[in-house]
Amino acid sequence: MLDILPDMVATAEEFGDLADAYLFPEEAATAARAVEGRRREFATGRACIRRALGRLGLPPVPVLPGERGAPVWPDGIVGSLTHCAGYRGAAVVRRDDALTIGIDAEPDAPLPDGVAEAVALDAELKMLAALPAHPAAPNWDRLLFSAKESVYKAWYPVARVFIGFDAARIEIDPDAGTFHAELLVPGPFSGFTGLWRVQRGLLLTAIVV
Repeated sequence: MLDILPDMVATAEEFGDLADAYLFPEEAATAARAVEGRRREFATGRACIRRALGRLGLPPVPVLPGERGAPVWPDGIVGSLTHCAGYRGAAVVRRDDALTIGIDAEPDAPLPDGVAEAVALDAELKMLAALPAHPAAPNWDRLLFSAKESVYKAWYPVARVFIGFDAARIEIDPDAGTFHAELLVPGPFSGFTGLWRVQRGLLLTAIVV
């Protein structure tokens, strides 16, 4: 799924948890109190991170959770990690090649009742109603949610300011596999253009700036 990203971005993904994923002692300590499923998810995510970093020529290193749980990347690297049921993915790029990156994966299933109304602006609800509704179309409400998650992941490492779902207005292009996010708050970005894909029952959105 992550092969939609530019060649300068190194990626790794798994469609299930790895039984033999290694954790450095520092990483294992951060996950020691988690339930078994969460520990497997954490370890598989770290395995993806290390494979992606290796594709940039970097050695295996501990990658610890930082503020709000986001990975603390090695010096000179920006990256993003995502996980959902049946998927873990990591994308990294040298800071000389990109300022920030955000990826998000979600199941291609409708959002629970009331969630779309809670996360979408009025203009976005109108957009969702107008998007194609044929059987092969993705669940547009979930795609909108994923795009907003990717916006936050790309925004926060640079702005260092928390934003909510109402801080960006998303326009989805159903034919080009892209979306545009207009930022409605002051900060280092006025907007993002992102990519989206549907594959294997999953939705993926991604932003690289």
